Amino acid sequence: MSQPTLEQFQSEALAFLEANASRKEAEKKFVWGEGSDKVAMFEEKERDKEQIDVDLACAWRRKKFDAGFGYITGPESYGGRALPGAYQRAYDSLESKFDIPSQSCFTIGLGMVAPTILAHGSDTARDLYMRKMYRGDIVGCQLFSEPGAGSDLAGLTTKAERDGDEWVITGQKVWTSGAHYSQIGEIIARTDPSLPKHKGLTGFIVDMNAPGVEIRPLRQMTGGASFNEVFFTEVRVRDDHRLGDVNNGWNVALTTLMNERAAIGGGGGGGGFFTRVIEMVKHYGLDSDPVVRDELAKIIIHNKVAGYNNQRALDKIKSGQMPGPEMSMAKLAGTNNMIRLGNFVSMVLGPKLVADSGEWGTYAWNQLILGTPGGRIAGGSDEVMRNIVGERVLGLPKDAGIDSKSPFNELKK
Repeated sequence: MSQPTLEQFQSEALAFLEANASRKEAEKKFVWGEGSDKVAMFEEKERDKEQIDVDLACAWRRKKFDAGFGYITGPESYGGRALPGAYQRAYDSLESKFDIPSQSCFTIGLGMVAPTILAHGSDTARDLYMRKMYRGDIVGCQLFSEPGAGSDLAGLTTKAERDGDEWVITGQKVWTSGAHYSQIGEIIARTDPSLPKHKGLTGFIVDMNAPGVEIRPLRQMTGGASFNEVFFTEVRVRDDHRLGDVNNGWNVALTTLMNERAAIGGGGGGGGFFTRVIEMVKHYGLDSDPVVRDELAKIIIHNKVAGYNNQRALDKIKSGQMPGPEMSMAKLAGTNNMIRLGNFVSMVLGPKLVADSGEWGTYAWNQLILGTPGGRIAGGSDEVMRNIVGERVLGLPKDAGIDSKSPFNELKK
C-alpha cells in the first residue's frame, strides 16, 4: 500500500474526525470568579467515575484504531501504518480541535510500557499486546517503585524465581498510577541476588488480574487517591512474558524511564496556569508591585527555558537519536517550576491559601501545592536527577552510594 501524501492523510483524518466527533466550542476567556476554581497537580476522581472515563477513552481508541489512526507510526504487523512522525503530529493537531474523551489513561501504557514491549518483548508478547494496547482493548501500568528502595530503583527487592517455563514473583510495588484499571503491568524484579544490584534484575509483563495480585489505593495528603500500592504473592508469569534477557532488566528499565521523564518534563511545569495566576495578581491589585512583577517574570522565563530544552530533546528523538541527560534536565526543571509557582501563589494569597473561607480562587490552590511533592518523586527524585545532570552534563565524579567502595564509606564501617 503506497504512502499517502501528508495532505491526503490530513484530509482523511479530518473526514474521520468530522464524522465521529464534535468540534470544540471556542474556548471562553478566563474571567476571575467564574466557573470552577479547581487547580490540581493530579486529577483525582472517585474510582467509579474514573472507570466510566476509562471505558469512554477505550471506546474512542478502538474507533480511531479501526479507522487507521490509532498507531500511525507503528509497524504494520501490529496494526500500525508505518508513517513518519510528521503524520502523527498532523493527526494530533487535528484531533485537538475536537471534543473527545480524555486519553490520559493511556499515558503510561502507550507512552512507556508499549515502547518497552516493542523494544524488548518476545515475539509472543508483542503479538499478544501491541495491537491490543494501541486499540484500547487493554491498558498498561508501570511497576517500578518500592517502599524500601526509595529513589534507588536498582535496590528493589521484589523477587522473581524461575520454575520451569514460568517465573514466580513475590514482593511489593508502590506509587503505581492506573493499576486499578490496568490489565497488564511492566514489572522489574530481582532474579539473581548474588550479582551487583544493577546486574541481577529482569523485566516482565504481568497480568494485573492474576491470582496473587492485590491492588490497594494510596491516600494522599490532597485527600485523593491517584496512586496504588500493589502486592504480589507467588504470581506466576510465563517466560515468554519476560522483557529482554535474564538479568538485563536495568536496560529494560532505562528504556521505560527515558520515556517517562520526557512525559513528566514535557510541559515545562506550571505553564498552563499563567492566565489564572496573572488574573489573580490583577484581582488583588498587585500588578504594579515591583516584587510581584519580578517574581512572576522569573516564573515565565524559567518555563520558557524549560520549553526550549524539551524541544531540543524531542528534536533528537524525531531525528532518530537517543536523548541523553536532557530528559533528566526536563523532569527536574518541570518540578522546580511547579515549586516556584506554588511559592509565588503562597506569597500572593498568604493565609487565604490555608483557610477555606469560601472565597473563589484562594483555598483551591492548596490542591496544586500539596500535590507538587509527588511530582518531585515521580520518574526519579530531584536528588537522582541532580546526580545525573552533575555526572553526565557537568562531568563531576560519581556520587558515592551506600554500596560504593569509596574511602568515605570505608570509614563508616
